[in-house]
Parts: sequence; structure tokens; C-alpha cells
Amino acid sequence: MNQIDIVTAVIRDDQGRWLLVRKKGSKIFMKPGGKREAGEDDLTALAREVREELACNVVEPTLLGAFEAPAANEPDTLVRSVVYLAQIAGEPVAQAEIEEALWIDPNRPDGRLLAKLLVDQVLPAVKAL
Repeated sequence: MNQIDIVTAVIRDDQGRWLLVRKKGSKIFMKPGGKREAGEDDLTALAREVREELACNVVEPTLLGAFEAPAANEPDTLVRSVVYLAQIAGEPVAQAEIEEALWIDPNRPDGRLLAKLLVDQVLPAVKAL
């Protein structure tokens, strides 16, 4: 099985909704973030990915933990995500490979498909805080 290592952010608003993104060609919503480039640490990669995907800056990131699950968009692949709780500065606008960015209540996604990692691991970890 292949493995993808990424860094992502749980970004919440005052109403408890999460900012989730859907990549072009996918039906699954997930946390913003992505793969590290050579020489990048977690926070540098996260800041770059959020800027590229949403035209926003990451503010006050705090480590939530590392989680693994089957990848949402790649068969026979395990995704390992280091996840941060963060805020953003700026109004999010879907860019680059992102087709759609929405504020969603992850407990009530209104028929939207959410990534397995988000539902099975990250959401319970955030609820446990």
C-alpha cells in the first residue's frame, strides 16, 4: 500500500463550522492542507498550502495530532496527516486545485461526503478537547 504524508488544518468559525475544501474532480470534502515540499517543516507547508488553496494566512496553529486512514481520492493509499487547529486571516477563496471551499458543520454535512480521516479520527479528537 502506498502512503501519502500531509499536513492539514482544522479551521473553525464562531458557529463551530469547519472550513472544508473539495478538490477538482472529487466529491469528497476534506481539511485544507497538503504535502510538504523538500525541506519544509509542518508549519511552513501548512501556511503555503492554505495560501495556495484559499488565499488566506494561517494564524495561531496548535498541534492536534497525527492520524492515518485510507486516502479519500487515491485507491490503495494510506494518508498520514499531521493536523493543526488554526485560524485564518483573510476571506477564503477556492484556488489552485480546489473546486469548492465551504463552511460546514461536520456533524451535519447536509449530504456532502466527508473524508474518512476527518469523520473517523479528527472530528472525535476535536470533540474530546
